[in-house]
Formats: sequence, structure tokens, C-alpha cells
Amino acid sequence: MKNLAFNIKKFLSNKNTVTILGVVLGIVVIYFAYNFRLNQAIKPQRMPYALVTIQPRTKITDKMIGYADVPPAMIKGKVIRNANLIIDKYSNYNTMIPEGSLFYDGTIVTADDLPDSYLVNVPVGFVPFSLNVDVNTSYGNSIFPGNYIDVYFKAVDDTGKVMVGKLVENIQVLDVKDRNGKHVFENTDEERISNSIIFAVPEEMHLLLRKGYFLGEDNEINAELIPVPNTSSYYTEVGAINVSNQYLKTFIELKTAVVPEDQLPEIGEEITVEVQETEE
Repeated sequence: MKNLAFNIKKFLSNKNTVTILGVVLGIVVIYFAYNFRLNQAIKPQRMPYALVTIQPRTKITDKMIGYADVPPAMIKGKVIRNANLIIDKYSNYNTMIPEGSLFYDGTIVTADDLPDSYLVNVPVGFVPFSLNVDVNTSYGNSIFPGNYIDVYFKAVDDTGKVMVGKLVENIQVLDVKDRNGKHVFENTDEERISNSIIFAVPEEMHLLLRKGYFLGEDNEINAELIPVPNTSSYYTEVGAINVSNQYLKTFIELKTAVVPEDQLPEIGEEITVEVQETEE
């Protein structure tokens, strides 16, 4: 045993032997490192890709994503490799993702990152409406996105009497903006005052509200649309959005019967393609 240890020690003390061993070890390391890098360069990687063409502002579901083994040489730029970073996100407002394309950083955003992200919550067939308010009619900046409001209609009737009543009820507020179009309640140190409350209603109600808004230009009728917080939403389930006063509806329609629709104020646009929710 002692002889074996002595022979090994003598063998390793030979400079030529150490040099040869170092060279051999270096070659082995280089060989395995080269093979590792080569495998990385040529071994296909499993990547998520778009099964269908995805339009801007579209919510991406797992049914819209396929998987393929892609050669690394074809993976260029900031490609998203993990499908979990894509599912339930949205295609950016200025991006159409072609069928068969990989997903790239910047083309996928969260709902909150979309410009005017409140539009994502507009149901298909509804139309957004922007109602002008001030500090008083917004109850001192106390109407928030997510709150429910009723819209009251105030006007002077044919006898000269002022009438006020609830016109449309159970409307959910989507956003509140200041006079510069900035979100009033986003995280900021800047003090902002409510200038418009944005919500969405079905097309028929949207047309009715536009007509009511139009009557505000008539000095004899002097109509107003007034938002009022729906306090019942704090302690009970909110009912369906609906017109709650047929008399006021009839009054508005009679007073605007001869007004062409294209002369009514344009407030909001119907959401069809821009905001899409893919059915599961």
C-alpha cells in the first residue's frame, strides 16, 4: 500500500505527467462544454404560438395557444417562452398577432395596461356614454369606478313646471376622468377633479340618453342628466339596468321626434371589434 502511494506521488511529481494530465483534462472539459453548447444551439425548444389570428385588445385564452418545438436559431428577439405569461392577458391595442406567430414582449399586456382599459369591461352590444359632471354633481369626487348610479332627468314641462325623475337605473360606472382625460382615481399625488363619468348602456338606452342630453340645448326645456349614487348596491344585489320612468322616456322621445339621429350629440362608440372577449 505504501509502495502504491509512493508511486502515485512520484508519478504526479513529474512535471511532464502533470502537463499531460492538464492537457487531457482541458480537452475533456472543452469537449463536454462544446457538446453542451451545441445541443443548446440545435435542440428544439417547446414554445407557445398563436393558433388563430388575434385581433388588438383581445383576451387570450388557452384555446388560442398551441405549442411547437422550435429550433433556437428561429427564436429571435424578446420571445415569451412561458404560456402562463400569456393566458388571460390581452393583445396590445396596436398589435395584431398573426396565426402561427410566437408571442413577443410588448405585444401582450394586462387589462390594466391597455389604454382606456375600462373599455375591456364594456359588454358586447353596449355603448359607452360619457356624462359631464363637476364637484357638486359627482358628490365631491365620491363616485368611483365600480360604483352603481341611477341617471335622473330634470326638465321643464309644457306647463312651465320643473319635473325630476329617475330615468335609467342600475348603471355601473366604468371610469371617472378629469377635464384632461386623466383617470381621477389612479395612483397619483396630483389632485384631480371629476369632469366626466363613463358608463355603458344598451343601444336603445344610449340613444335615449343622447336625446335627453340634446334637450339641454333647448332653453325652454332646460334639460339635465343627473347622476345619483345607487346606495342599494351597497347592501343588496343590483338589479338589471333598465328605464325606470316611462313618462320621462315618452316626454324625451316626443320632444326629439323630428330630430334626425345624426344631429344628436355623439357620446361614445359601440364596442364591436376593438374590445373582444373570446367565448370559452
